[in-house]
Amino acid sequence: MKGNEAIAHAAIRCGTDGYFGYPITPQSEIMETLMAEEPWKTTGMVVLQAESEVAAINMVYGGASCGKMVMTSSSSPGISLKQEGISYIAGAELPCLIVNVQRGGPGLGTIQPSQADYFQTVKGGGHGDYRLITLSPSTVQEMTDFVDLAFELAFKYRNPAMILADGIVGQMMEKVVLPPFKPRRTDDEVRAQCPWGTMGRVEGREQHVITSLALEADVMEATNLRLQAKYRKIEENEVRFESLNCGDADYMLVAFGSMARICETATEFAREEGIKLGVFRPITLYPFPTKALSECAKRVKGFLVVELNAGQMVEDVRLAVNGAVPVEFYGRMGGTVPSAEEILDAFKHKFLK
Repeated sequence: MKGNEAIAHAAIRCGTDGYFGYPITPQSEIMETLMAEEPWKTTGMVVLQAESEVAAINMVYGGASCGKMVMTSSSSPGISLKQEGISYIAGAELPCLIVNVQRGGPGLGTIQPSQADYFQTVKGGGHGDYRLITLSPSTVQEMTDFVDLAFELAFKYRNPAMILADGIVGQMMEKVVLPPFKPRRTDDEVRAQCPWGTMGRVEGREQHVITSLALEADVMEATNLRLQAKYRKIEENEVRFESLNCGDADYMLVAFGSMARICETATEFAREEGIKLGVFRPITLYPFPTKALSECAKRVKGFLVVELNAGQMVEDVRLAVNGAVPVEFYGRMGGTVPSAEEILDAFKHKFLK
């Protein structure tokens, strides 16, 4: 099935309580599949097309405030419209899942694939000092598996999580193993697991108020300090990455999502020519695998970062490497996808001239 379809099936099977979205190419199949599956008849999951992206993210805010497993999905311009709500959710420390299947921009742009929302996602696209736990799938299987993982991390840290895919992974079809069905949590289980939630009047419990508003400067600073401490814990405990042919590599390609797949083929071609090239793929874009890349920099001669944008993740790679070895960039924009041969030629031009 398509990556988008896999997201929908995984959402139903992992016990999601509600999905609130609005159609936009190239992720519309997520909501279309949910509507076709009619989970409200089987699991009781709510599936609602909101009147706008702004409405959808605020419905997520409401559902998350009750401790429910709620999610939304969109593509680049739609995610831009959700930024204020995402910042509110992060400020209120609420768990939820946001899926972004990226397309080209800026502006209305194109419906072709892109990876140009990296800055928006990992640097905080809305206002304030906040972070999104960010998972980057490169296969349809990971699109499936990351739904449950994203919810797990979101609830563990009371923080919004994002699956940052691109149009290639969302639209391509692969074999996939779907997870077993997990029942939705009962109201009693939600109250036990999320004692902070606003779940109506409960005997013997004081009223709960969920908000991101703090008019006093010292209160707002205390909130920010608490958030920053939480982000440090996430950075310590939740880094994920994958490496291929890196044990003996003289050079490494660094890429995420669909570009990592093409880079894997480029390394195979390189090794056929006797060039020891490996691939380093960040799976968590936040927290970024800074320490792992720093260690790699001690034993390679250089890195080529490959992205479907003008150069965004390359900045984090350069910060991680800290000048130890050269870090070069190669990217395509507007929906143009490079071939493995093109990437290998770019590597040779930058490092083996």
